[in-house]
Amino acid sequence: MNFIPCIWPKLVSMVQARSQQNGESSTPLVVNQVQGEGLTNDGFIPQIFSSMPALNDAASYLAQTTSYITGCFSDYSVEHSPRLFGASDTRAPELVDFPSSETNASSSTEIEHIASNRTHLTCVESSSASTSAPPHMHDEITGSSGSSALIESNRTGQSGISILQSLIDRARRTVRGSADDIGWLQRDPGMPSVEDGTVRFLEILDNIKHGVHRLPNSVVYLLIPGLFSNHGPLYFVSTKVSFSKMGLACHIAKIHSEASVEKNAKELKEYIEEIYWGSNKRVMLLGHSKGGVDAAAALSLYWSDLKDKVAGLALAQSPYGGTPIASDLLREGQLGDYVNLRKLTEILICKVIKGDMRALEDLTYERRREFLKEHHLPKEVPIVSFRTEAGISPAVLATLSHVAHAELPLVAPGGESRKLPLVMPLGAAMAACAQLLQVRYGEKSDGLVTCRDAEVPGSIVVRPKRKLDHAWMVYSSLNDDPSEGDASQVCEALLTLLVEIGQTKMHELAMKDE
Repeated sequence: MNFIPCIWPKLVSMVQARSQQNGESSTPLVVNQVQGEGLTNDGFIPQIFSSMPALNDAASYLAQTTSYITGCFSDYSVEHSPRLFGASDTRAPELVDFPSSETNASSSTEIEHIASNRTHLTCVESSSASTSAPPHMHDEITGSSGSSALIESNRTGQSGISILQSLIDRARRTVRGSADDIGWLQRDPGMPSVEDGTVRFLEILDNIKHGVHRLPNSVVYLLIPGLFSNHGPLYFVSTKVSFSKMGLACHIAKIHSEASVEKNAKELKEYIEEIYWGSNKRVMLLGHSKGGVDAAAALSLYWSDLKDKVAGLALAQSPYGGTPIASDLLREGQLGDYVNLRKLTEILICKVIKGDMRALEDLTYERRREFLKEHHLPKEVPIVSFRTEAGISPAVLATLSHVAHAELPLVAPGGESRKLPLVMPLGAAMAACAQLLQVRYGEKSDGLVTCRDAEVPGSIVVRPKRKLDHAWMVYSSLNDDPSEGDASQVCEALLTLLVEIGQTKMHELAMKDE
């Protein structure tokens, strides 16, 4: 490597000094070949072991070697001053003789000029001297060629150190991953605190399971799906059907879920305005996963247009602060570099499903930090955030989620077409991801979003103890426990809590106005 010319001379001088102190032979440690005016080490192995100190001095020897190597690295960070090459200001450098590869004692030798900690190895020819030149001879070497060689050598050394530093930084990023990013919202002093609303949520959910429904029909409920929802025909369908049976106006936003956050935010703004103008009712938003991030971005970017049209926002399992899955997949030096996952993901999103890679990039910690630094959620809008932890028990491996259905050409006895449910082991996949995040980062998650990143600053946070993975909220499971409440009931409870928070805020604002 480029820093070897600096390390070797220091090792040579150090070992020779210790050899002389111990009464050992002063045989040179490096055998070099002279080629013209230069010096090369190609094809030769350093003869260190022939002059190794005694075994009882090995510890001291290694300690001094480490000290010298460290000194070589640290010296490259210092700018070389022009006065370094002056005769009056430079100290006398060390001199070490390097004999020719020929064994003839009468042959001429090369006198090696080993500079102090601030310069590299340079070669100076001697006419026919067999002894070391006095130190003052080197103070007179001020030719332009010598200076150019020193400057070029310094640049080469700095390049080597830069490459080494970049390798160290890359290794650190690979090992650390997203460890320093998870939960950054809680550590940011500029973010408002959250309030726990779990107890009230569980009370509302229990009432719903007993047939008590309190959602008003004075608003329109808009469900915003997350990433890849366009390819899941049953995404949010059970919740929409449940709301419709209660006589509530409910819509699923028809947006391109694989588009960027800002693009979807604009589409949602237009969607909300159309609903408001058509029904003359305010809109209450419930976004799942990336859908919650898209909805929050719409309020942050277009609040002046939407403040009279939106009643509140609930974010369910949304990576509001970012997700380590997206960051580790797209960040340099992570898994995406070593198994081509980044390239495969790009092909899947851009080529197969005709999406935009920014849909995933916008969920990385870097992008979320940039966006939230510029665009904050309005303080007056009621917000509820819902975060969960996925189960990782063996029973989860047998969980199947109903994601779609196929209509068979056969006709049922009632004259209706027969439907065959299509299921996928989403629970097992979420459990595997949750286990990965738990082992690597020690963080609880729903499989895709960590619990801390799903808590929106300034919101009422719901933290249920029940184990629910990221897909459970939108795709019904075939082995759900009816006594626990299904996804549609959980969505209803979240929106009911949001209505109560909105009423409380309106009352507080009225009291302030008085």
